[in-house]
Amino acid sequence: MIDERAIGERYRALAGDLNERQRRLWAGAEALSHGRGGQAAVVRATGLNEGTVRRGVREVQAGESIEHGRVRVRGGGPKALSESDPTLLTDLERLVRDDARGDPQSPLLWTAKSVRSIAGALRDQGHQVSHETVARYLRSLGYSLQANRKTKEGSSHPDRDAQFRHINRTVQTALSAGQPAVSVDTKKKELVGDFKNGGREWRAKGDPIPVRVHDFKDQQLGKVNPYGVYDIANDEGWVSVGIDADTAQFAVASIRSWWEQLGKPRYPNAETLTITADCGGSNGYRTRLWKTELQRFADQTGLQIQVCHFPPGTSKWNKIEHRLFSYISRNWRGRPLVSRQVIVELIGATTSTAGLKVYAQLDENTYQRGVEVPDAELAAVNLTPDEFHGEWNYLIKPRLID
Repeated sequence: MIDERAIGERYRALAGDLNERQRRLWAGAEALSHGRGGQAAVVRATGLNEGTVRRGVREVQAGESIEHGRVRVRGGGPKALSESDPTLLTDLERLVRDDARGDPQSPLLWTAKSVRSIAGALRDQGHQVSHETVARYLRSLGYSLQANRKTKEGSSHPDRDAQFRHINRTVQTALSAGQPAVSVDTKKKELVGDFKNGGREWRAKGDPIPVRVHDFKDQQLGKVNPYGVYDIANDEGWVSVGIDADTAQFAVASIRSWWEQLGKPRYPNAETLTITADCGGSNGYRTRLWKTELQRFADQTGLQIQVCHFPPGTSKWNKIEHRLFSYISRNWRGRPLVSRQVIVELIGATTSTAGLKVYAQLDENTYQRGVEVPDAELAAVNLTPDEFHGEWNYLIKPRLID
């Protein structure tokens, strides 16, 4: 594989000290050194004209002589634009630097940096240049088309990685002991109705599914809140499709449904259920109702509930995101979610080549928003905080009820 980045770096390191003929011969020699595909690689890496590189190859192979002291043969074409317009490259690079958007004087302050808009800005500065030439020079300067990449997670907690390791140890300990461990979260709310759903699927040519132009909520169908429970050991998912508020009561009700339908049959001898969850939302570590509802669940099932929360800003590391929700989104891409039943069926039909199975159920119960938990009720929760970040890691045991 030809390393075009290295070619571009070598060219930019030498180009300023070479005349046109020397650049051409260097490009020809570089292309020949890479064998098949070398010419195209040099063109892409340097931004040089394809004909220039081909000519350089011919000259290197044939050893043609050019009259001493000349860059071109007599009667050669015009000078390169960067030579006749010496400030062009400097002005071009100033426009496309990352900090140009923050410069109040930048002509591209709020403009997308396409080659056409850049060429227009350069012409406003007095340069006679086309967008094709701009594209060629940008490549020669080491620029390429780039998309945004999600890498910033905001401020990072100093114990972020230590909490990751703690979660991993806790889950591995549970799995080694044959105890259930699940990852839980709420998938984003979905509009129900004939609305556009991102993605595409194969259909007869010229026969797309018609959908509404505007995504205004249908007052009768409303939205749904899919709450997922992912069984890590069995690669199995459970989704409760709620039609009311996404509250802590709904979250624990979803976990209870999973336990009754799948968990208990899979783990008949379970004593402890390990739950990994985000730090916010209906299952947040600061949510009082989450803890009191888990206590009721523990009392009803006799299970000890071991909870580990991911640190703030790290929800994408929760396994349910890439082991369950991503496959659901992929399965229903391009399909309008026209009814609640369609949503349940699409979720339940989700699989993966690794063996994922998903079960879904509509939850038509109502859940009151803004339920306040008194201090006395919270204090009655049989909760033992872990020595390491007890606010994130804790054990809720069943209470002895007479």
